[in-house]
Amino acid sequence: MRALLSAYAGSRVSFAEPGAPVPLPSAAAGELAAAVGAALDNVRRHARGPSGEEAQAWILLEDEPDAVVVTVRDDGPGIPPGRLEDAEAEGRMGVALSIRGRLRDLGGSAELLSVPGQGTEVELRVPKDDQHNR
Repeated sequence: MRALLSAYAGSRVSFAEPGAPVPLPSAAAGELAAAVGAALDNVRRHARGPSGEEAQAWILLEDEPDAVVVTVRDDGPGIPPGRLEDAEAEGRMGVALSIRGRLRDLGGSAELLSVPGQGTEVELRVPKDDQHNR
């Protein structure tokens, strides 16, 4: 996971990981990394500061006993209340559906938390022992 996720690090994206390698089969790791890339694309497209600067983003890789968890967080303006519901009603949830679909295929999940004025956080969770990851 380290090699796949550290490739996203740069001037506006920080990456944090445990000291030990985080094992995940290569197919699952690739899908998880692609979901992280999609979340970061959303940050670049939608998260801007008050003067128009691109938001800062953080990727946190965690190795839990039963799952690999990657959290993508940004310091953008957050998502206004009702915005996600409106987008879903209008059929504009392509990236979110893609991320959720990728992880569902792996037996995992994607959760979104956004507070207006405090940024957005996406938690991506893939079980280590799921039959899809073998």
